[in-house]
Order: sequence, then structure tokens, then C-alpha cells
Amino acid sequence: MAEKLTAVKGMNDIAPPQSAHWEWLEDQLRSLMARYGYRNLRTPIVEPTALFVRGLGEVTDIVEKEMYSFEDKLNGEHLTLRPENTAGVVRAALEHNLLYDGPKRLYYMGPMFRHERPQRGRYRQFHQFGAEALGFAGPDVDAELIIMASDLWAALGLEGIALEINSLGQPAERLAHRQALIAYLEAHAEQLDEDAKRRLHSNPLRILDTKNPAMQALVNAAPRLMDHLGAESLAHFERLKSLLDAHGVTYTVNPRLVRGMDYYNLSVFEFVTTQLGSQGTVCAGGRYDGLFEQIGGKAAPAVGWALGMERILELLKEQGRLPEAPVPDVYAVVPDAAAMDQVMPVLRALRQRGCRVQMHAAGAEGMGSMKSQFKKADGSGARMALIFGEQELAQGQVAVKPLRGERTEGGQQLMALSDVDALAAELRR
Repeated sequence: MAEKLTAVKGMNDIAPPQSAHWEWLEDQLRSLMARYGYRNLRTPIVEPTALFVRGLGEVTDIVEKEMYSFEDKLNGEHLTLRPENTAGVVRAALEHNLLYDGPKRLYYMGPMFRHERPQRGRYRQFHQFGAEALGFAGPDVDAELIIMASDLWAALGLEGIALEINSLGQPAERLAHRQALIAYLEAHAEQLDEDAKRRLHSNPLRILDTKNPAMQALVNAAPRLMDHLGAESLAHFERLKSLLDAHGVTYTVNPRLVRGMDYYNLSVFEFVTTQLGSQGTVCAGGRYDGLFEQIGGKAAPAVGWALGMERILELLKEQGRLPEAPVPDVYAVVPDAAAMDQVMPVLRALRQRGCRVQMHAAGAEGMGSMKSQFKKADGSGARMALIFGEQELAQGQVAVKPLRGERTEGGQQLMALSDVDALAAELRR
């Protein structure tokens, strides 16, 4: 026998009935985007490696440790499986001049790839849904995106999701804070772990995001970026807070919230939960006004967020909010395979009228007994069964048998095969 092959570790198949939950969530997200005027953008899974090195920053966990990068043997290009998609959205906007006629509201969904240890809510191939507003400079769109995510939690019936917000200011303000932060950390060098020592001069802001318990007291006493913000940055943040207040969106200002990519400025935010263990962030984003220039384009303001599909589905499961898997309206019981010429056109006509019809089909041992077919009909979850028996077909009829609900008390009835409209109406009733 050939060696059995399995999926790559941390890259999972999604099979029924779980795939139905994914489709349902995707439909919920598309509906939300339509209500807010966001339109779909689809970008390649593979991008130039330089896009992420420039956009995310060389001294980030993603670029240093997690990217799936390779050299194309055909032409020597350095390519990467996308670890996130904001940089790809901006690249596409520049390449196709999407902002030529004004700002754009866009959304995407699809797989991302990071080489990290698989655990609950974190996989090597994971799926994100993101919303990006390109060309908008004001805090009103920052608020719109946050409110939109809050509307999603309400629509899904999710509870216990908390919002944290912060402002990273502008580059010059971050530079002043960076200098103060480096001086502070150098004065406490003996308390730094190896990761912090490595980042001290390359990306000290990321040290504030450390998960090392031994460094929390040091980080909590560090200089605050908020104390270095100028009047415009503070005004932007205050306006964001007032808009959230006006909409009744509850939030906490977290001065240590910095996010993991270098492209962020001004507003940043995270929606977090305590119900998923260490993987508590379910949606996060912020403003990235400098990214267009970083990847070679003309400056343009932008803001967006991304959510983890696996984490949202896990949270829905945890809170008992996942819908029932869809089932057919009717299961067609066909005792004799020779009747298929007569049966299949009727089933097709019913489907064309909107009925969800599952047909019994021959297996390795033929059609099987009526008893086994009814067992499969019941297992399908269908409300009704259509019985295409020899006697019924000879009379141009089909037996309609309720399988669940109050209508089972009335037993089965015969209906004419020729009146498909009446039959479809009965099945949908």
C-alpha cells in the first residue's frame, strides 16, 4: 500500500457539518459589509516577500519567525504566503489606482499563513475577514469600523467581548517616546529578557507588548506614549472616544496597546475575550496612514480591522450560538433504480422551484431496502419524504410522508406528479 498522506500540521480540513457554520458566518459578514457600503476585494495568496518586510517591519515576530517564504525556482523571485492581508490590499489599491476617483471601503476574506505552534484558536493556515477604509483621514471612519464590529457581535449574539483602544500618535511623537523608552529600559537592563534585549534598539515599542510575567511591573512603569502626543493626535483620539460614547460603545483606554505591525499610527483597537484562553483577541485593527508610502505609493490615509474566523466560530460554539446545520426539505425514497428516468426530472423541477431535495442513490449493493432508505431519510433531517413506489408511479402519483413535526399525525398523502407547483407548495408548507 502507498503511504497514507495527511494534512500539513496546523492546516486543517473543514468538512460538513462544520463547513455549514463557516458558510453561515461568511453570509453574516457579507450582509454586514453590504449594510455599511463595503465592497469585496480579492488578492493573491502569494505576494512578494518585500511587501511584508517593508509593510510589517523587519523586526517583527511575523517577519522574523513566522512567514512561509521561498524562492521561485523558475525566476528567482522571493515570494511569501500572505501572513496578513492589509499590505496586500494597499498593494492592490496602488497597483490598480483604486483611489483615483475617491476613497474606497473594501473587505476581504480568506486564508493566511504563519509558521507558529498550533494551539486553540491559532493555526498555521488560518482564516481572516478584514474591512479596510482607504482614503479617509478623520476619526469618524475609525469609529465607523469599531461600531461595525460591535454590530457584528450583537448580530451573532456574542457576549463578553471587551473593546480596548489607544493612540500611537504620529511618527515624530513616537520617535520622542522611543528615545525616552530606550533610556528607561537601558537604565533597567538587568530586568530585560533576551527578546527585549534584542529589540531594545530596533523596535522598543514591541517590548511593551511582552507576555513575560516577570517584566510586567517594568513595562507598567515605562514612559507612556500618550504623554508624548501632540494636540492634533490627542484631538483625533478624543473625537474617536466621543463618537463611541455617542453610540453607546463601551471601551477601555489601554496605553500599552501597540499591535504587532509597524505600519500603525493614531487609533489602534482590539476586541478581546477571556473565553478562549491565551488567544483572547478576536478582532483588531487601527489606522495605518503611512503604509501607502512604505510600499512605494503616494501617501493616503487608511484604517481597518481583521477578525479571526476560527476564533469567532470557537467563541460562537463556546456560547452555544452556532446555528443548526442546514437539512434538506425532502428526501426522495426510490425503491427501484429503474424508476430514475421518471423520478429525476420531478426532483429537478422541485429544485428549480426552490425546494432542497436529497435523492436516495444506489450504493455498492444497489438501492437497498425501503427500511434502510427510510432510515437514511430520517437521518438526513428532512421534514418530508417523497416515496416513488412502483404502484404510485404507475398511477402518475407520489406519496408525501411527513417525517417530523405536527404533520406526522396526518400520515402520508398521494399527489400528482404532473402538478409540480402544487407538490412544491406542499413541501414548503
